[in-house]
Amino acid sequence: MAVEGTVPPQWLELGIREALLRDGRRALEDLLNDAHWRVEADQARPGEKCYAARPNQVGSLFGEVILRRNYYADGQGGGRAPLDEALGIVEGCTPALARLMCRAGAVEHYEAAAASLNEYSGLSVPGRRIQRMVNRLGPQMAQWPRPAAEVSPVPAGQVFYVEGDGTGIPVRPEDTEGRQGKQPDQSAKTREVKLGCVFTQTQQDEEGKPLRDPQSTSYVATLAPAAEFGALLRAEAIQRGLARAKLVVFLGDGAAWVWELARVNFPMAVLILDFFHAAEHLEGLAQGLFGENTDRSKTQWEQWAKVLKEQPDGVEIVLRQARQALPRRGQRRAAALKQIEYFESNTNKMRYAEYQARGLFIGSGVIEAGCKTVIGLRLKQSGMFWGVPGAQNVLDIRCLLENRQFGLFWEQYRKPLPTAA
Repeated sequence: MAVEGTVPPQWLELGIREALLRDGRRALEDLLNDAHWRVEADQARPGEKCYAARPNQVGSLFGEVILRRNYYADGQGGGRAPLDEALGIVEGCTPALARLMCRAGAVEHYEAAAASLNEYSGLSVPGRRIQRMVNRLGPQMAQWPRPAAEVSPVPAGQVFYVEGDGTGIPVRPEDTEGRQGKQPDQSAKTREVKLGCVFTQTQQDEEGKPLRDPQSTSYVATLAPAAEFGALLRAEAIQRGLARAKLVVFLGDGAAWVWELARVNFPMAVLILDFFHAAEHLEGLAQGLFGENTDRSKTQWEQWAKVLKEQPDGVEIVLRQARQALPRRGQRRAAALKQIEYFESNTNKMRYAEYQARGLFIGSGVIEAGCKTVIGLRLKQSGMFWGVPGAQNVLDIRCLLENRQFGLFWEQYRKPLPTAA
């Protein structure tokens, strides 16, 4: 029930917020324009002309403020503003505002990010400006020399996991030119993002099943070729303490590039083919032998999945029984032989009974989920068509967010402004 003669609470709060923003703008302008700041290199160099107290409109957490600083023109169309550099002004924004813009643009599409910033903070920042900020700072975040992981004794029984996978994102036609794809005319509409993750395991539950260590997962993502991705993933693993691990496990699906990456970059790792991918191929094998969607193929698939998962020589049992059931000719024989070849080539990565007895993960669910959360939620939305550089910039910021290092980047982004005289 409204009280007569009063303002509704939400409008009262919003009005107070706007008043505080106005006061904040005035206070920030006074502070940043204090004549007593001593900024390094704030003096003319040979050939430069100084424009003293030149006004510059800068976006901040309180809105637009006027920053008056010395600007030095070099006479060749360029120039510098030492105060801007000291403050970390980027794309006409303070670092505090740039941080919000990058986070918002990495979480939502740019127009939604602009709407969210306005709703949450009262700031009016166009989506295009957020996009420019992401593209300006994304490369810096990718090249940021992150601090090394803290050196500490490796807990007894620690296992270090590495996983890799890929998923396509929609891109502009010029970024698929000359690339083979899955369209009827063999053209491509997507580019593959390769995603890698590392995490550790030190404990098992009461049933002996492995438990991923909390807050131990970190990601890397790139649209670069597999060889570059492999080097990036190895660098992440080393950064996270690969050399201190008791055991290294590489989990992946059956893609040839994944295992080549593991061979080159993690030669000492135990290789495990994701059980659920293996089970999918078991289903294809059973259908090739006994027909699609038949009771016999379903029953055989379930039996083989149990044998593969629980028997020490499960893959040999499956292969032996499958060869005995091979049709003599026809398409079903060809389909079954294709699946048999898959199991033959991956036999040494399918010792699931042994892996489980050692308390290891046999599924690559972490990277599968990462493909959805790190990539899909932002880069695979309806109507999106990415340019490769823009997509990579968003990926780099999203990885920092997922890795819990976004705040650390901003802490180290610029040194504090020198103390006033």
